[in-house]
Amino acid sequence: MKYITHKEYSEEQLIELIKHPLLTDKTTKLIEENQYSFAVSKKANKPLIKKAIEYIFQVKVKSINTSNQPHKKRRVGKFIGKKSNYKKAVVTLHDGNTIKLFPEN
Repeated sequence: MKYITHKEYSEEQLIELIKHPLLTDKTTKLIEENQYSFAVSKKANKPLIKKAIEYIFQVKVKSINTSNQPHKKRRVGKFIGKKSNYKKAVVTLHDGNTIKLFPEN
């Protein structure tokens, strides 16, 4: 059974679903395996993320893994607060497709 979204998203809404790429030691190693990590909106599901990545970067997506990241406690002096949580998406691309996260001059 194919998943059909309940609402058609406009191009601006698709762009807003993808917040920013995640660049850590682990995610830069995953780039060598043609996997890219992004922070995405909490309401985004896998078909919407796939549609947004394919629209923004003009690539062919093979698979998507998502996870909801937990709150992290942060302390400033005597005050303890929470860092906001986010949804992380690891996008695997088909062979021959790449995303240029670092622009070359």
